[in-house]
Amino acid sequence: MNVVTTDAALRSEVAQYRANGQRIALVPTMGNLHAGHLSLVEIARRHADIVIATIFVNPMQFAAHEDLDQYPRTLEADLGKLQQAETSLAFTPSTEQIYPDGVTAHTQVAVPGLTDCLCGASRPGHFDGVTTIVCKLFNLVQPEVAVFGKKDLQQLLIIQKMAVDLAMNIKIIGAPIVRADDGLALSSRNQYLTPEERRIAPQLHTLMKAAGAAIGEGEQAGKVLASTQEALCSLGFDVDYLELRSAESLRLADESDTHLALFVAARLGTTRLIDNLVIER
Repeated sequence: MNVVTTDAALRSEVAQYRANGQRIALVPTMGNLHAGHLSLVEIARRHADIVIATIFVNPMQFAAHEDLDQYPRTLEADLGKLQQAETSLAFTPSTEQIYPDGVTAHTQVAVPGLTDCLCGASRPGHFDGVTTIVCKLFNLVQPEVAVFGKKDLQQLLIIQKMAVDLAMNIKIIGAPIVRADDGLALSSRNQYLTPEERRIAPQLHTLMKAAGAAIGEGEQAGKVLASTQEALCSLGFDVDYLELRSAESLRLADESDTHLALFVAARLGTTRLIDNLVIER
């Protein structure tokens, strides 16, 4: 596996792949890799000859009060995992390489509508940072395929819309959520949980599944969500949002919708957990 840190080196490698007629898949990450990330690489390998993974902790998607400085950086271990996963190339740029004039002076890419709700409402500007860095990576690599996890379903839908709206000839693939044996969705932030919080955390998914089953069977969604939120709070979760929305447009669901998604964000101690569940009604 080759490792490059500059735009020029990345473009040079990509040009060689193109000269060889090879199909390229891109897997953008912020590092601190776990089995969920590596599943994206595995899926990418099924769709392309070359898999390029990026590791960049993107300051543009963190607010001033968020955990940018504390976000775990484990570059050497990450590169070892990517090599074991048979990644072709890793791009590990510095902040100065990505934002040579600084973050605030850099052009931003914004996707309207889908970014106004859920995590977009809780974290203003977050998704502008995501779409800006992903757009830049897309322009650098120009892959045929890019793979993103469905754990952040809102992010996946936003990136899909950006690719369509900006006429990017890239297939965006959503990868299934990878969970621990007890149901907790894998996340780099799970390591912040104390042992007691880690014991409680899987109840987030357990209660989501129960709520999804009830809604799918026709129970009144408002009542189900209220009782689910009450149960989460009783376990010590501080619920940011628990909402039922269209799984495609992200508008709040009504009785005519059949393809739904239940979204949750909740803090357990200092750790913010997100999850979602697609429901067919």
